[in-house]
Amino acid sequence: MQKVHDNAAEQEFEIEVEGHRAIAAYQREGGTIVFTHTKVPPEIEGRGVGSKLIRAALDSARDQGLQVVPQCPFVAAYIDRHPEYRDLLA
Repeated sequence: MQKVHDNAAEQEFEIEVEGHRAIAAYQREGGTIVFTHTKVPPEIEGRGVGSKLIRAALDSARDQGLQVVPQCPFVAAYIDRHPEYRDLLA
């Protein structure tokens, strides 16, 4: 599986798998990153792509000292299932 890339110009974390692009869209607001939605194409669903994408996005937020606002239900559910990321919540 490919590496997750932060496409800051588009405000999206992205990963490409077998020609399909999954994204986690965000908006930066000062010291906060708001995750607005996640999209994983049906062709690559169920293979952990979304989880890899969000894990990398949250790790990046931590590395940058950002607090997280998970407006996206997928991101919120990921944080609920992975308590090690709860300290990032704004």
